[in-house]
Amino acid sequence: MLLCVILASALMFADARFTRMEPVRAQLSTLVAPIQWVVSLPSDVLNWASLALSDQRALVDENRRLREQILTLSHRVQRMASLTAENVRLRELLAATRQREMPYITAELLSLDPDPFTHQMVLDRGRRDGVYVGQPVLDASGLVGQITATSAYSSRVLLVADASHALPVQVNRNGLRFVLQGAGSYEALNVRHVPDTADIRQGDLLTTSGLGGRFPPGYPVARVSEVVHDPGQPFARVTAAPVAQLQRSRHFLLLFPPAPPAAPPEDGLAAPALQAARHVGAAAVDEEAP
Repeated sequence: MLLCVILASALMFADARFTRMEPVRAQLSTLVAPIQWVVSLPSDVLNWASLALSDQRALVDENRRLREQILTLSHRVQRMASLTAENVRLRELLAATRQREMPYITAELLSLDPDPFTHQMVLDRGRRDGVYVGQPVLDASGLVGQITATSAYSSRVLLVADASHALPVQVNRNGLRFVLQGAGSYEALNVRHVPDTADIRQGDLLTTSGLGGRFPPGYPVARVSEVVHDPGQPFARVTAAPVAQLQRSRHFLLLFPPAPPAAPPEDGLAAPALQAARHVGAAAVDEEAP
């Protein structure tokens, strides 16, 4: 043992003082490498086995989750097929036309209005893309606003959060119709003139009603966040939060809803009515005449 200690000390001293020991150290490292590999082999095998078992367990869990997800989606598809067939039958009973997919174009955010009292933005689509004033603008979550000005290559959007913006909406749960107005904040919108006895609750989804002909019906706008009933007031104070990501979205959809049918001219309605009235009046006169 003493001899080994002396030899090790001598080798350490020689290695620290002389450079001639570097080739010797390299050769010794080459000779010792197989021994190190054999010594580390059991730990490497254990690590590989544990990794393989954990990967297998993760794969089994993922496979089970995917099977459950497939079953859930299959159930939804079956339910959707049933609802689609029922919708077709109801439309046939009502002699209603099938809804067509609404055309749209995509747009990207160019800039935001720096005025803190207005909520507007500029998109990279303009008149050359068919954009027009009053066109609805959506993001992936819901209604964002409408086009208020266009140029050849860009357009300006008035957001639903702006205090000067208002649109007709309805409660998705029961169809009650109200007017939703911006409150000058990205987080809150005001539902105007809600009777104190109206059936509106926190969490109700507000969608476009289609009244006015500017926004197509059925698109989500906001979700009711607070309903305050004041016993001394005829109207409740209802606040809603926009569902669109007004401060985060960078890509938008510009819809091209079908134009509402033009109302026939008043003369076209009055002439047949007057003619029918004349016939009725003339028949009445003939019956009364002796």
